[in-house]
Amino acid sequence: MDYYSLISGSDVRGVAIGENAVLTEAVGYRIGQAFAVFLMRKGIEQPRVNVGHDPRLSSPSLEQAIADGLASAGAIVRTFGLCTTPAMYMSLLGVPGADASVMVTASHLPWERNGYKFFLPDGGITGATLREILAIASESGDHKHAGGEITRSAYLPVYTEHLRDIFLKRLGNDPAPFKGLHIIVDAGNGSGGFYAKLLESLGADITGSQFLDPDGHFPNHIPNPENKAAMDSISQAVLRSKADLGVIFDTDCDRAAIVDEAGREINRNRLIALISAILLREKPGITIVTDSVTSSGLATFIQAHGGHHLRFKRGYRNVIDEARRLTAEGTAAPLAIETSGHAALEENYFLDDGMYLVTRLLCEAVELGKRGQSLSSLIADLREPAESTEIRFNILAPDFKAAGQKVIDRVVAYADAHKSWHPAADNHEGIRISFDLNGVPDSAWFLLRLSLHDPVLPLNIESDVPGGIAQVARELNNALEGAESIDCAPLTALLK
Repeated sequence: MDYYSLISGSDVRGVAIGENAVLTEAVGYRIGQAFAVFLMRKGIEQPRVNVGHDPRLSSPSLEQAIADGLASAGAIVRTFGLCTTPAMYMSLLGVPGADASVMVTASHLPWERNGYKFFLPDGGITGATLREILAIASESGDHKHAGGEITRSAYLPVYTEHLRDIFLKRLGNDPAPFKGLHIIVDAGNGSGGFYAKLLESLGADITGSQFLDPDGHFPNHIPNPENKAAMDSISQAVLRSKADLGVIFDTDCDRAAIVDEAGREINRNRLIALISAILLREKPGITIVTDSVTSSGLATFIQAHGGHHLRFKRGYRNVIDEARRLTAEGTAAPLAIETSGHAALEENYFLDDGMYLVTRLLCEAVELGKRGQSLSSLIADLREPAESTEIRFNILAPDFKAAGQKVIDRVVAYADAHKSWHPAADNHEGIRISFDLNGVPDSAWFLLRLSLHDPVLPLNIESDVPGGIAQVARELNNALEGAESIDCAPLTALLK
């Protein structure tokens, strides 16, 4: 078994159901043993490890497999059953706590896939740490050790009370702070359905909430705040029920988005702007760390609200690690957030926790409501593009990273030779170029970068003027003329 083939950033991911399954119970068992040995080699004599899972069909058996592997190597294991990814980290911080935790999930990926996320007390592990664990799994021989055991308990009730305490502390210990508010919750048949009951217990009207029951087939829509069908579904539910707000989570609840009373989606750049506005009011001058594909309008918004915007690399771990680095060096950077909805706040251990983010936003909605305002009013001055799109070039060469970098180098050279192309000075991956279209400075841009894991070059284009995407596509098409290592058909389609 090539355990390294399961690496997806800092997580294990793979097909877990069907004849092509690679993440089997035997593999999970072996990874469990390896994680226990890894912890022992770090000086923990008998590791205490918590394990939970999302609702995927393969999750209970993969939870049992990794728990069995951990226990066989001498670890003390508590299995929690259905849980959320953020809750699995929080379980390390409570009483009695633990040395590590594992969440069985593949986030928003199709139902036949699954994976493992690993946490230590200082947060999620890095990709380098995952490679250490998988190197142990790849060693020959068994890692059995006496003394391991497995106990079972439920942790979601504990995590629910943690969220309740946040609401009560921020809203003056009012036992029903959401009385008079109608809030729709869409859990997408993932782990987050319990959030609706929590809001109801705090006075909210949750009539019209949907897909709250866990179902590993995800029969209604993909649980993903970036998915158009999912966002259309929650928007329509809000409009249909004449609700004040809608809340949607991904499968394991580390990402989220909201919808306002008009059914308007607040995700991606809008979501970043919203939480940024709140934090900048509380802490002027802070730095907001985002991924690389955020809009020019967002950068202007953050600056106008008294903050600094750092566009960093794609990948939620990259964004979180950069915010942590800045904070350690003395730069106030309390928010790390991706356009995908991964949002990590320093006040919440730099944990990407969709439910914490939504809880923070709902507290703000209550306070704004007392003044006759809404959350949308905080981002009324956010300049949004007239057009935006993302396409992906398939890389045709076997060494896709080298071939992809060669394409990027080709575009860099082209930009250097054309004064109408304005490279971004603060870019941290790939190449980002802005253009002055129709006489308007910096009115369009593209970002071309290598995918973190796949043989593709994602391309994002955004324009503040109608027709700008086609103009930018023509410019880039000129730069890529003659490139043989990529399939340019998606770009050609934009020219029509």
